[in-house]
Amino acid sequence: MAFGMSKTPTRRREFNELPGEWIGWIEPGIEMEGKMKVGAGLFRLNAHFKGDIAAEGTVVIHDQGEIEGRVQAKVVSVTGKVKGEVHASERLEIKEHGILLGNIFTPCLMIDPGGFFDGECHMPTPEPAASTTEATPAAPELKVEP
Repeated sequence: MAFGMSKTPTRRREFNELPGEWIGWIEPGIEMEGKMKVGAGLFRLNAHFKGDIAAEGTVVIHDQGEIEGRVQAKVVSVTGKVKGEVHASERLEIKEHGILLGNIFTPCLMIDPGGFFDGECHMPTPEPAASTTEATPAAPELKVEP
């Protein structure tokens, strides 16, 4: 029998069993540097990455994940460590034991007990509802005579 032929390919089976929204993951033992562009879906980073990540979906920085750089995505969830700028167009979550050091830009910030954030938080001003002054008649002007 050839070497390793009796074993089932577990990696292939694990990848095929991922939910449809998962598009990839990077596990411990890998160190990367540069720019990463990720399509829509869920991407999990559980390794060291230095550079910029731009995603159309969700980025999860898992327990052993460390990012030095800029992260831009719809949803960002941190259980590991991020040192840099984070832009989350929908939501930013800092989970228990998660550490974020840097400036954040998001309309929704959630920090669980045990999560840590040090930096500036920028939240967009909510868009005002349709102008009500046009629908309501103007109040009459009061004239005060001396």
